[in-house]
Amino acid sequence: MKFLAISDLHGRTVWKEANFTQYDQVIFLGDYTDSYIVDDETIYTNLNEIIHLKLRQPDKLVLLVGNHDAQYMHFPNYRCSGFRAWAQSDLTDLFVKYHSLFQMAHQRGPYLFTHAGVTTKWLARLLKKTGNETLAITPDYNLAGLLNKIHEQPDHIRNLLFEVSSRRGGHDPFGGPIWADRSETKVDYLPGFHQIVGHTPIDDFMTMGDERGSITYTDVLQTKTAFYEITIPD
Repeated sequence: MKFLAISDLHGRTVWKEANFTQYDQVIFLGDYTDSYIVDDETIYTNLNEIIHLKLRQPDKLVLLVGNHDAQYMHFPNYRCSGFRAWAQSDLTDLFVKYHSLFQMAHQRGPYLFTHAGVTTKWLARLLKKTGNETLAITPDYNLAGLLNKIHEQPDHIRNLLFEVSSRRGGHDPFGGPIWADRSETKVDYLPGFHQIVGHTPIDDFMTMGDERGSITYTDVLQTKTAFYEITIPD
């Protein structure tokens, strides 16, 4: 199957340049909102168009949550830079209305898509905090399903997904899949999994690791219009 990953739009409409008919699935890696150059109306309209495309093609499109989206989806929690107080009400209403269309993670075999990435240290902490220490997290396990399930839990459990380490100005021991910094994920990515993430701006697509485990960074839209293509065996 052929996949297309689109990272960190921040209101950009460049996703419309991609020919979705060429792919079995299109995965938006989050951060639809907040921008230093795009106006409120464009951000809102762009997100609304993506949502309605998802409604028309629910199996083809996957909409992941980024840190800039979480602060509106779960307002007043999980605040970060770029927050637009004047636009919060409209964006929150949109995210809440279509909450069921968004998810934390998506997985196809050993390939795991999240906004920022999952590290072994953060995952061990999550499993301990949720009483799942005995789980054997291998590429055969539905890790995305676990993360998506936790996103629907009460705040004191869901908060684990949004942990922020000192690498990003937070106070948690490790960054979670919404906030993990590249300095964390590039040295502590999950063995056996091949992760595709956004979140950290780079000039060109970059992969760390090998066939035993890897993480690929795809947030290049601040320098060029490019989307990450990958073919995953059935």
